[in-house]
Amino acid sequence: MIGYALVGSNDLPKALAFYDALFGTIGVKRLWDMADRGASWGVSWDKPSLGVCKPYDGNPASAGNGTMIGLTVDARAKVDALHAKAIELGGSDEGEPGLRGDPSHGFYGAYFRDLDGNKLCVFRMGPAD
Repeated sequence: MIGYALVGSNDLPKALAFYDALFGTIGVKRLWDMADRGASWGVSWDKPSLGVCKPYDGNPASAGNGTMIGLTVDARAKVDALHAKAIELGGSDEGEPGLRGDPSHGFYGAYFRDLDGNKLCVFRMGPAD
């Protein structure tokens, strides 16, 4: 149902470098690039993507209180790798990788904020791989 999610940035060059390096960890590349406005990353045009941009209204970008974007991956090792890369790139830790909630659901996730304070969760559902 979700086609894409978009977060704002006040320093677009830094944000683009952050997400290029972060998603490069799992082999995901830019789908579109409007260098002066923003870019989007994903595995293909028929799958959901995540973008970062300057706010259209010209006002400063701000992270939404209570807003979080969940990124699904196919292996717990990728959860670990993306969380570690986000922290290495200057993001902040919001919850180290681990099982959350009822263990029978197999929700293995990690939480971090990007350079603009946007909160993301990377997760894998199901048994350990």
